[in-house]
Amino acid sequence: MFMKETTIVYAEMESPIGPLVVASTGSGICHIDFGTFRDCEPELRRWSRRWLNTDRWVRDEESLRDAVRQLSHYFVGERKVFDLPLDLRGTPFQLRVWNALLEVGYGRTASYKEIGRRIGAEKAVRAVGGANNRNPVPIIVPCHRIVGSDGSLVGYGGGLHIKSFLLKLEESHS
Repeated sequence: MFMKETTIVYAEMESPIGPLVVASTGSGICHIDFGTFRDCEPELRRWSRRWLNTDRWVRDEESLRDAVRQLSHYFVGERKVFDLPLDLRGTPFQLRVWNALLEVGYGRTASYKEIGRRIGAEKAVRAVGGANNRNPVPIIVPCHRIVGSDGSLVGYGGGLHIKSFLLKLEESHS
């Protein structure tokens, strides 16, 4: 049986935290990365080969207009909840963690241990941290809202300065 190769469409957008690449399969948003496509291309292609068995990427700003609009509204405090289909690809454990992240509301934080507790893996704090770090859709899947047990900012793929910016943004619009 012939299988049609998956095409990933992407758009680039400017944001207060720098350029972002927003990507989607036909099923939903599958990846957001910090930087331009040119900057992120090697890692994006590695990711898509692993999880989607393709490295076919096509720039298509029109297809992602709604996602870019919602992200833009988020960055100016006009959107607190995203209404976008997601196509998350990861291990079953990662998917459980990412789904738990979606339950951490705007302007709130949770610890890695709390996320572990929510998914029935309270002692798996390091594994929760690893899954949080591999979240392919930051901002929309709010991994920036996860902090250390003492409330400290620990780890963020985009850098702690971006995590701090996002938390302060949400705090100022809560």
